[in-house]
Amino acid sequence: MKKEIWIGTLLYTLSIVLLFGMLLNFLSRNGFDLKTYLIGSSILIFIATSLGFVLSSYMLSQKQKVDDNLLHLTKEILHELNIPLSTIQANTLMIKRTLQKNEKNLKRLTRIEDASLRLERLYTELVYSIKKEIHTIEKETFDLESLVRERVEVLEALNRNPFSLDLESCIVRVDKIGFEKMFDNILTNAMKYSDKEKEIKITLHNALLTIEDQGIGMDETELITIYERYYQLDNKSYGEGIGLALVKAYCDDEKIKISISSQKGKGTKVSLDI
Repeated sequence: MKKEIWIGTLLYTLSIVLLFGMLLNFLSRNGFDLKTYLIGSSILIFIATSLGFVLSSYMLSQKQKVDDNLLHLTKEILHELNIPLSTIQANTLMIKRTLQKNEKNLKRLTRIEDASLRLERLYTELVYSIKKEIHTIEKETFDLESLVRERVEVLEALNRNPFSLDLESCIVRVDKIGFEKMFDNILTNAMKYSDKEKEIKITLHNALLTIEDQGIGMDETELITIYERYYQLDNKSYGEGIGLALVKAYCDDEKIKISISSQKGKGTKVSLDI
């Protein structure tokens, strides 16, 4: 790709040099005055614009072919991934029906079921992320209160932290799947760095969404680097350390103002000004 860019730049530069030579020849033959200069310049601009359009169209068409091929290949791979996922879920459901009286095995199946649901969620997020890189994601209008309650209900099924909700209706127009990913990242961070018994408080008033935990918290030094990719507050915790970097990127794209306040040993509060 770099080679093609350099070749395109060189060809365009040479064409401009040639056009300037033609303009100089035109002016020398017809006398250098304002009228001939304007005529020659107009012709030069028209030809240069046409050449730039042709070169840009060619290079973008090649990129579009690469993107289309990548998207096609990705769809095939994701389709193949979806088949075993569906098989796991279907067979888990059937086995669960036959083990109604075996509590120990039912618990094991429940764990498998929860893991498959999490995998399904990751699958959906992967499809979204790939599409977002290649195409513009359409924005949706929805009630943020309903989305928050839905996502909290999903996480409550993990039987970990209790949640306290104080929400009011708030109609927004954003990339919905991206918002779900961003919100899930914040909630899972709050759960990851808090004791299981500690409550996570979520409020939504006047288009201000806040998530407040009672976890290990952060000091000022940690707050400065919290948005850096691959930064993890606790190396022992599960994750790749890119969650808050993605959260910040999404908020910047959607013009959502995010602020994080925290105290070591007392907890963290994330505020999203919608």
